[in-house]
Amino acid sequence: MNYLRHLLAELDQHEVSVINFENYDIPLVGQASLKKDELTPFQEKLINAWEAADLVILAMPEYNWTAPPQAANTIHQFGTPAFKYLFDNKVFAMVGISNGRGGRQPALDMTTVVNKTISFTNSYSIVSPKLYESHETDKNLDENGHFNGHEVYERTARAFLDYTLNVAQRWMLPSLVEK
Repeated sequence: MNYLRHLLAELDQHEVSVINFENYDIPLVGQASLKKDELTPFQEKLINAWEAADLVILAMPEYNWTAPPQAANTIHQFGTPAFKYLFDNKVFAMVGISNGRGGRQPALDMTTVVNKTISFTNSYSIVSPKLYESHETDKNLDENGHFNGHEVYERTARAFLDYTLNVAQRWMLPSLVEK
């Protein structure tokens, strides 16, 4: 995700917030629910950044050929009447990250979950159809998210970002945003 932040900084047109899940503490669905008036610092930071965003890019590593459970659990917990507003007037985009040749499956899985949540909450949002599969990430990016790899990696990352920003720009036109 730091790499995408670097690419967006080059454009100097976007405010970017990156929320790292290192301090993830959202309760598991079925065991507890999020309460708007009892949020932890992590939950509050995530919700505030998400609410302020027009474009939400979910970048997640591939674990055992699927999305990490924290990603799906977050969407399930947010897909309730109390947090429905997090799915109103947004564009979502998915990035799957792998140190091998994977990455597609977590992006596809989360596309399905987010699309279903948008539908279930009767929200007015869209998931961009273009996925980004970050292959061999450890060979193409350094530990700070700076590119140091193959030109195909950079070209495809830029193409994903250009496409996603274009979808977001078109989707957020005032005539399209439901009032």
